[in-house]
Amino acid sequence: MPPSVQSLDFGSPGHALHSPPPSGGTLFHLPSLCHPWKPLTAEAICALEPSPALSETGEEMMERKGHHSPQVWFVVLVSSLLCVLLLFSFDHSFLSGGGRGSNKGVAFFVDNYENSVNTREPDLLPFAGSLNKTIDPAPIDKESLPKANNTARNREVPDVGLSPLGVIVGDNSDDDSASPTNQSSEHQSLDMGFDRGSCSGRFIYIHDLPSRFNDNLLRKCESLTRGTDVNMCPYLENLGMGPAVADSGGVLSNTSWFRTNQFLLEVIFHNKMKQYECLTNDSSLASAIYVPYYAGLDISQYLWSSNISVRDATAFDLVGWLSGRPEWRRMSGRDYFLVAGRIAWDFRRQSDDPSYWGSKLMFLPQSQNMTMLSVESSVWNNDFAIPYPTYFHPSKGVEVAQWQDRMRKQERKYLFAFVGAARPELEFTIRGEIINQCLAANGKCKLLNCSSSTNNCDDLVNVMKVFRSSVFCLQPRGDSYTRRSTFDSILAGCIPVFFHSGTAYVQYVWHLPKDHTKYSVFIPLDDVKKVSIEPILQSIPENEVLAMREEVIRLIPRIVYADPRSKEQNFDDAFDIAIKGVLERIAKVRKVIVSGADPSIGKKAPSEGKSYMQLEAELVDFYRPFSLPNRL
Repeated sequence: MPPSVQSLDFGSPGHALHSPPPSGGTLFHLPSLCHPWKPLTAEAICALEPSPALSETGEEMMERKGHHSPQVWFVVLVSSLLCVLLLFSFDHSFLSGGGRGSNKGVAFFVDNYENSVNTREPDLLPFAGSLNKTIDPAPIDKESLPKANNTARNREVPDVGLSPLGVIVGDNSDDDSASPTNQSSEHQSLDMGFDRGSCSGRFIYIHDLPSRFNDNLLRKCESLTRGTDVNMCPYLENLGMGPAVADSGGVLSNTSWFRTNQFLLEVIFHNKMKQYECLTNDSSLASAIYVPYYAGLDISQYLWSSNISVRDATAFDLVGWLSGRPEWRRMSGRDYFLVAGRIAWDFRRQSDDPSYWGSKLMFLPQSQNMTMLSVESSVWNNDFAIPYPTYFHPSKGVEVAQWQDRMRKQERKYLFAFVGAARPELEFTIRGEIINQCLAANGKCKLLNCSSSTNNCDDLVNVMKVFRSSVFCLQPRGDSYTRRSTFDSILAGCIPVFFHSGTAYVQYVWHLPKDHTKYSVFIPLDDVKKVSIEPILQSIPENEVLAMREEVIRLIPRIVYADPRSKEQNFDDAFDIAIKGVLERIAKVRKVIVSGADPSIGKKAPSEGKSYMQLEAELVDFYRPFSLPNRL
């Protein structure tokens, strides 16, 4: 079990006199006044005691030598000038809160903290895997580890026919056009993201949580459920990617495909965090702090319990532990982020009535300060959705490019397809109508029945075979608004058809284009029972279909999680885009604090189509009775 990584103490006594200067700094060596070649700060120079030679009075010197020594007066003059120059050049702005007038307390600290992050580059961790004891990462060649001020990976994209790249250089957190949300579709194939020449503003510190929050959950994987009688143990192989696909019968390519469980995002994300190129073991320099709590696996043990104290126990335990750490006091947790492998509504129980669904993890006061990532977000503005894990975990860009080219050339004999079950127990669903229309489409629609009696959809080869053979893939809501199937269809180059804005458009704002017409078709929920889906899709001009398919294929690298073991990843995947979104979001919160405004969380503003407020009203009713069938 790797030892805990302790934060480095840069404030120990004597550090200023014995540590090397910052890059580009100056050392003052005054051999006539101090120990030979001992570096001094401005304060140290001014505080020097005079040597015995300088303590003599002028008369004594005259008596001894008969005149004043010119060397002594020269040294005195030079020392005085250095004191004056250094004291005048020293930045005293911090004494008055950076000149910000009434901004005090947290605002003062955050302002000076930002300056320190931008000017100090600590050593990167010698072994990222030691940050947490959950799953052993891939072995690391210590000879090739990055040094301070250098990049961990050389992100040159191989010339293998990839879609055109969009390169964002430097820190553009003030520029909305550079944010993950507002990138144009022309720059969404293998987006290079950050300036890889520096970790300034990108350092992340990982809390070494007690094992009860992560490692112990994996040890008792037999008791974890994915909503069926199958335990989670097999899916924990390969750092959470699951068992490798041995033979796909030619449906898939290379060896980068795994039988990944949709609820293991938090494990995959944690293992990718261990390999993040800008980790720091000095929490004072971190722009963000990651909390590796496996919230989804934990709550899956108790979701159907009628005892809300049992459902909430670990949540209270976690926030108690976090708020007791010195790092918490810096911004009261507003620079923390957490990743959950289930939907946010599993952690947002709105009442202590046992009939209400889920835990209250995300409603606890401490949690409301943190940035919360999950596979489906809620109406609160510290919630952000990131893609479900797919079956494809490439190690390098060439594998992505090869799969993209294959999907461009793929013959698609079906106009549209639906992979799913009817779910008649859900009153609001249109799945039954979709299945009826598919069966009546005279061979133009391919249906893969996912009912529990068939188990057709447990085999990823069956699912991908249908998606890759279809032009459009229908994505109605299921137990919640979102579906993993959305990302499986994008992976296959199949244009998704949505019936509710909450399924994708207001969810994955960091990963999918803001203009949803470029990559998808939207048919309002209420129209499905009034019109036929087939003629709507048939009426779309061929050139528009080809353009949408190309956009979908270009999205593939943005919605997959690369293999956490890879040392050759040279493209930005869903993980990289999520990290960029987190860092930008926390930077904005910092600026709000510095400006003196209140960074308290609230609810998201209405979005295009149905507002989040309408979604909330629907979801509150939907998630109230915990006794409904499996909410997966």
